[in-house]
Amino acid sequence: MSIVTTKKITKVFPGGVRALDELDLTINDGEFFALLGPSGCGKTTLLRTLGGLESPTSGEVWIDDKDVTWSPPGERNIAMVFQDYALYPHMSVKENIAYPLKVRKLPKDEQEKRVAMASKALSIETLLERRPGQISGGQQQRVAVARAMATTPNLYLFDEPLSNLDARLRLEARTFLKQLQTELGVTTIFVTHDQSEALAIADRMAVMDKGVVRQVGSPSEFFHRPANLFVAAFIGSTPMNLLEGQVLQGNVKVGSNTFTIPESYRGKLQEGQEVVYGIRPEYVSVVSSNADGVASGSVKVTENMGTHYLVSIDCGGTLVRGTVPDGQQPANGATLHFLPDLNKVLIYDKVSGNLI
Repeated sequence: MSIVTTKKITKVFPGGVRALDELDLTINDGEFFALLGPSGCGKTTLLRTLGGLESPTSGEVWIDDKDVTWSPPGERNIAMVFQDYALYPHMSVKENIAYPLKVRKLPKDEQEKRVAMASKALSIETLLERRPGQISGGQQQRVAVARAMATTPNLYLFDEPLSNLDARLRLEARTFLKQLQTELGVTTIFVTHDQSEALAIADRMAVMDKGVVRQVGSPSEFFHRPANLFVAAFIGSTPMNLLEGQVLQGNVKVGSNTFTIPESYRGKLQEGQEVVYGIRPEYVSVVSSNADGVASGSVKVTENMGTHYLVSIDCGGTLVRGTVPDGQQPANGATLHFLPDLNKVLIYDKVSGNLI
């Protein structure tokens, strides 16, 4: 197991593209750490830099107490699984798993032992004589993991290894990877653009944007307390309601509606301050009457989410999303009254974008 640390890592590609910008990050011993962010944010560049496949323009990479910034991949005792699995099509599954062991010149009996161990752990022992083109995408993914596992590394690097699988296989594979990592206890860094994957399997995670880390924390922290508007808008299967308004007489005025300020924010906001009122749709409830603190609007769209409906409500030009149970969905155009759960409201400074 390993502790991985980056110290002001910067990577500038030809043409002046800054993929990483003085990035500091520490990944703890034995944890499953996810790197999440939109395309082009620098997450794969960071992973390749940790693996020694990219050299930083400046900064340092440490694994435990060793500076490996300029060490080649073979000296870092890591294993990497790529998006396309990178299996050799002319080799059998067995030969693919054993190849890195052969390169390291391990004895033949040790190679056989490790291949048998890894293939059994991943339930692919019956596929050893087949070639990659003769097995499914999910099985190829397991072969790639088995090849990495057989080298007994101190660090696993996964670069979107599930993105080529269909929805059902992705769900099964991510559960399997988390279970395997828990059993092995090896530090694992997992790059993904799928937030549901990161939220489901990571011990901790980082959201990146334009080469910098915008927040680091547990999945629960990301969901319940996004540190800034970028993370708030990015995290969640349904986007958080981010309503621009102004503090007036102890409330937040948003268009024609007035939203109550939670007690925890009293004294932290100034009269006339421009803010963003944040509340997840899951915490917006439809109520029967327009009492104090209740907003109203007309239904624009209803979306079937299975166990519930996501309802988009037009509140004087501002769109607010809430949820209703299955079977209670309103008709388009109907007037709805709704109430945010004040215990779940977050208020952001409009200028800085940071959580107040």
